[in-house]
Amino acid sequence: MESNPKSTQWLYGVNPVAEALRSGREIKALHIHLGRRKGVEALKAEATSRGIPLKTEDAGFFEGRFPKGHQGVAAEVALRGYVSLEELLLIPGKKGQRPFFVLLDQVEDPRNLGAVLRTAEAAGVHGVVIQKRRSAGLGPEASKASAGASEHIAVCAVSNIKNAMHRMREMGITIVGAEAGAAPAWEADLGGPVALVIGSEGRGLRRIVKEKCDLIVSLPMRGKVNSLNTSVAAGVLIYEVLRQSP
Repeated sequence: MESNPKSTQWLYGVNPVAEALRSGREIKALHIHLGRRKGVEALKAEATSRGIPLKTEDAGFFEGRFPKGHQGVAAEVALRGYVSLEELLLIPGKKGQRPFFVLLDQVEDPRNLGAVLRTAEAAGVHGVVIQKRRSAGLGPEASKASAGASEHIAVCAVSNIKNAMHRMREMGITIVGAEAGAAPAWEADLGGPVALVIGSEGRGLRRIVKEKCDLIVSLPMRGKVNSLNTSVAAGVLIYEVLRQSP
């Protein structure tokens, strides 16, 4: 695991905190709004069984720290480290499955990152690769948007996404980029080892990244809007790969 200079971060919302507890992440304390009664019994029981301090807080504690959607539940947790690229690439073999990865090319909105992680985890993607710079990282907003799925999927942060693509290609993984104007995804053969590359909000794939892809696919736009949200497009493509899986 790669380290981070900070030692803790906040998670907020019932699902992110519940999944952090389920995953066994180190938790410094569980904070619950004094008026919150329903939906937190299991959280309290798990925290108590693990010896995690339970703290009852007033509204000011939450409103001063978290955006709307905190649901009166928060936890201070040890930072979750990123896995190295080599650790990531070992995961399919350990599971006896064909490799299936998602690479995000400078996706900057943590809500989009979280939504992609949620879909990727649900579909059985083995891991997600992000860039260290000019990209959203694992944090409270991404965790909240992932509904806690970020606790259960491997995420790798690399300095250069092109190097990760090259390493995957060496392993026989087909690198599939998503870009408007290409052939529809369902006309491509996505049944083998695949790494989907999804571009950033507004800009799409960078030219230098697109040129490193083995195949470019798209989602046809038949309405008046000419693009999809990054996480929505990623979700459709992830499940197209899953549909073609043997």
